[in-house]
Amino acid sequence: MILVTGGAGFIGANFVLDWLAGSDEPVLNLDKLTYAGNLYNLAALQDDARHVFVQGDIGDRALLDRLLAEHRPRAVVNFAAESHVDRSIHGPEDFIQTNVVGTFRLLEAVRHHWSGLPEAQRSAFRFLHVSTDEVYGTLEPEAPAFAETHNYQPNSPYSASKAASDHLVRAWHHTYGLPVLTTNCSNNYGPFHFPEKLIPLVIVNALAGKPLPIYGDGMQVRDWLYVRDHCSAIRRVLEAGLPGETYNVGGWNEKPNIEIVHTVCRLLDELRPRADGQSYSAQITHVTDRPGHDRRYAIDARKIERELGWRPAETFETGIRKTVQWYLEHPEWVAQVQSGAYREWVQKQYAA
Repeated sequence: MILVTGGAGFIGANFVLDWLAGSDEPVLNLDKLTYAGNLYNLAALQDDARHVFVQGDIGDRALLDRLLAEHRPRAVVNFAAESHVDRSIHGPEDFIQTNVVGTFRLLEAVRHHWSGLPEAQRSAFRFLHVSTDEVYGTLEPEAPAFAETHNYQPNSPYSASKAASDHLVRAWHHTYGLPVLTTNCSNNYGPFHFPEKLIPLVIVNALAGKPLPIYGDGMQVRDWLYVRDHCSAIRRVLEAGLPGETYNVGGWNEKPNIEIVHTVCRLLDELRPRADGQSYSAQITHVTDRPGHDRRYAIDARKIERELGWRPAETFETGIRKTVQWYLEHPEWVAQVQSGAYREWVQKQYAA
């Protein structure tokens, strides 16, 4: 069995579904079910005995100790995190509690579990920490992409909290010998993406006839990674990664936000045209940029290709089409996640 934390969120749920589609090894799934954690993401596993779900917090040491002792997982994959930059600006304390304190308590529980394993199991055990390219800060337009050796320069409460968690994971390896792996990924997109992030927000707002809010000039550049490619990368790192190493995971798709929005609009024009015949791009609205908005991220993913043989299967063109089609085919999922709290958040964030 493996333990997945945060396995009801966007990337975590995709990973759990992907794992059980290709393996009979059970998953113990621990998720706090905050705003972005949604069991509806895992509805396909409702009657699957290989999926054991527990609602709980990675900051709950007693719960962690009990689960680890009862289920004795051979590996832990840690997705559990507060992950939205805008939310971290409005309320940074939740990010410190989950991403820093929670990671610390998870590491300590796992270290206790790992140290008591028989030697063969202790040697084979892995703790894989899923992180972000945002810990590296921002890049100038012509600067080389982030490599694993790039200095950490986080610029938001979110990225600072993730940087802290990365440092804790590294320290637990070098101090205690815990066999850890860290992945730093670029912007994910795909099915089950909570609709406050750029791509699902644009799709949902476009179909609802609402404005498509773009921060500033929209020329912030990101590298885009289809979520199921990210899942395959994590599987590969878990399988063959060298303990103590960090692997950057990217999609080789650097694009400015405004280009992403126009691409989504063109696909919607093709797949679900507006009744009045106009393009969805007519709904684009520029709003005040957020504080400390990083201008460019880019991932150098050559290490994971060179050492582990992994490359993304999807281009941005194939991945974004699959994503738009998924949202068009799953209106019930969109309706289910759009709670009153979500609508209040979007109104608060983009009212200006």
